[in-house]
Amino acid sequence: MSEIKKSFSTEKFVASYPVQQEHDNLRLDQFVMTCMPTLSRQFLKSKIEKGEVEISGRKPPHKSSVKVHFGETVTITTWNDNEIEEEFWRGEVVPKTQEPKVVFEDKDIIVINKPPFMITHPAGRNLFYCATVFFETIHKHTIHSIHRLDRETTGILILGKNPKAAQKVSLLFEEDKVRKCYFLIAHKNENAVSFPFTAKERMGRKENVIPESMIFTYPETAEEGKDAETHFELILEKDGIVLALAFPVTGRQHQIRVHAAEHGYPLLGDKIYNGDPQVFIRFKDHQANEDDHEKMQIPRQALHAAALKLPYPTQEMTRFIAPLPVDLSQWIEKKLGLTHEEVEKMMEEKIKKFLT
Repeated sequence: MSEIKKSFSTEKFVASYPVQQEHDNLRLDQFVMTCMPTLSRQFLKSKIEKGEVEISGRKPPHKSSVKVHFGETVTITTWNDNEIEEEFWRGEVVPKTQEPKVVFEDKDIIVINKPPFMITHPAGRNLFYCATVFFETIHKHTIHSIHRLDRETTGILILGKNPKAAQKVSLLFEEDKVRKCYFLIAHKNENAVSFPFTAKERMGRKENVIPESMIFTYPETAEEGKDAETHFELILEKDGIVLALAFPVTGRQHQIRVHAAEHGYPLLGDKIYNGDPQVFIRFKDHQANEDDHEKMQIPRQALHAAALKLPYPTQEMTRFIAPLPVDLSQWIEKKLGLTHEEVEKMMEEKIKKFLT
């Protein structure tokens, strides 16, 4: 689906879609579903009824059954007054009020410490609590995503202030000139391997699998999937819990979570790779039970992009550091009796060693 126009702010999201030849004479509600497939049919029908879906040259509101025609444009407006982005934990809405902290900024890029549940850029049902939207509202122009972090993952994220800068820094990632370090909390299973270890299982999706986003592993020598590599270093092991650092060589989706779980260390709070992906479905459908909450222990996966090093703003390597987030620090202090400062001190030497 080709978007010809989009406008984001903290208050509303507006996107316009051209009606292509293959969609000529399609019902409006069906066309809107092709534009925004991650939103429910009922939610989108209500938007049509409210007049928040407009066909060019026609006055809204329209009926859901009205036909769209090749050459027309359909504009959809979504206001930030609905529940499509809400996260729940033990029946309560998870607050998403944290603002991203700026670690570094110049005329070309912004390096931030991304808070939990903030998505990198608008996608699916997440349209407002987004890093690019936050800074577009401040700077009054388009902000470009250069790389991405999972919605639940916190830490170092780089955004571009202009297309040229975004392309320049993106090239550094493509040319393997960027070094990354992630902090994680994981359960230790009976079949867990010993630290340190390097995971090289290939990764790929499978058809007709729920959840659709789940990534599967294949042997390093297999033809299926894509190559992937992650090195893991132990910080601390206590009472069946490990604090560790992950240094990904490649950048596959869910790479650290998948490689950690494959080697016996599923991440705390990981709803997909905890051994029962149905947990993810129940949380998604707001049907998680008490056992699910006890298994997860925290509302999100315990993964944090702690440091990143790259040759910017000059050819000299620059290291950007993101302190541990409050939610993970609080869990560690409560469950393991370690302070924020103690954990970061243990991390420091390993980060320096590997980000060279």
